[in-house]
Amino acid sequence: MMELSGLREATRPIRALNRGLQVLTELNRLERAAINTLASALRLPRTTTYRILETLRLAGYVERDPHDDCYRPTIQVRALSEGFDEEAMLSHVARPHLTALGAEIVWPLAIATPAGTAMMVREATDHQSPLALETYGAGARLPMLASAAGRAYLAHCAQAERTALLDALARSAAPDDRVAGNRQEVERILGETRSQGYGLSHRARRVSDETSLALPVPVKGRVRAVVTVRFASTAVAPRSAIDQFVPKLRELAHSIERDLG
Repeated sequence: MMELSGLREATRPIRALNRGLQVLTELNRLERAAINTLASALRLPRTTTYRILETLRLAGYVERDPHDDCYRPTIQVRALSEGFDEEAMLSHVARPHLTALGAEIVWPLAIATPAGTAMMVREATDHQSPLALETYGAGARLPMLASAAGRAYLAHCAQAERTALLDALARSAAPDDRVAGNRQEVERILGETRSQGYGLSHRARRVSDETSLALPVPVKGRVRAVVTVRFASTAVAPRSAIDQFVPKLRELAHSIERDLG
């Protein structure tokens, strides 16, 4: 009982830290503010706000202008976000949308981005899906030309990027990249993908053949990622899958695009 009580005490939120983060967040939003402004905005006592700001100043995260006693963030604040790169932001934004749609359609969903000459899964719902034929997680790599994700990305990314990727794939010795040596076939695949608006691929699995559908996620005119759904080919006919899943994937991509924008 004593140990349980100690654990509860150890996991109790640190109120002062929470207040400090609130002050730093608000100051970062305002860019420059006086103590009274911050105290009023956060409904904190002026003395508490002053102690928090001075603690942040001594730690190097804010500075005080001696002419008017206003505080502003320093460049040190930017260091807090350096580890939160574009892929991490995509995962963070996409996660709740993937979870919600995954609960609705049950089949596993994922968001993937290019990583060299492959596509890398950044977030997936495989662990919450009882229908996943094989379990993928963040970090799984998918072949660029043999996967729906890679085809959707290549078909919709910028021409210069597509050319560079195809040149690199043509030099690859990986079996899944062999088709890159046949530019006519590659152009046929990508042209078909572009005209239909989604990537499509089939792969043999131990339990059942699997089909994947993928749609691009554009942000400010540039494709940043793709969203995918995988399902057993024997359970959902391709035409039915396209009718069911493509509109939902399109809505998913729009939701992620909206939140990123």
